[in-house]
Amino acid sequence: MTKITCTCGNVTIALDGPPILTAECHCTSCRDAAGRLAPQPPVQEENGGTRFVMQRKDRLRVLKGADHLASFRLTPKSGTQRIVATCCAAPMWLEFRGGHWLSIYAARWPDGSAPAPALRTMTRDAPRGTVLSDDIHNAGTQSAGFMARLFWSWVRMGFRNPQVVDVKGVYHA
Repeated sequence: MTKITCTCGNVTIALDGPPILTAECHCTSCRDAAGRLAPQPPVQEENGGTRFVMQRKDRLRVLKGADHLASFRLTPKSGTQRIVATCCAAPMWLEFRGGHWLSIYAARWPDGSAPAPALRTMTRDAPRGTVLSDDIHNAGTQSAGFMARLFWSWVRMGFRNPQVVDVKGVYHA
């Protein structure tokens, strides 16, 4: 089990089992959210991407501080919500509407101990002039391998989509 906390330690989550995938996202929404949320420490990598550790919903538990969690959406109609610990404004995870997984911000891991990314995704959205190393695959969109890993994790979950925690608060940035 891996325990992850917000910056101040009032929120703790537990992750059981290996992640589905660790990816660095370069989509416009992730960059916009990182800029609006402006957390400390930052969630963006030096190259502008946001690293996420993708975990099945049935393998995440909130151990402490659920009352500090709030939903942040870029627009009222956004299909994604970022769950923020309001006690210290720390983004904890991103959730896609209808998704069976959560994308936990790698910046939440202590001392840079989060798993290394296996690929970069949505690189077509990276700002002009962004230089990405070729140490891992740089996919313009979600690659077939990316989607296959998500699909097979859903199969292993029995095609379920459990709710992790009922987040009632709304976070404004």
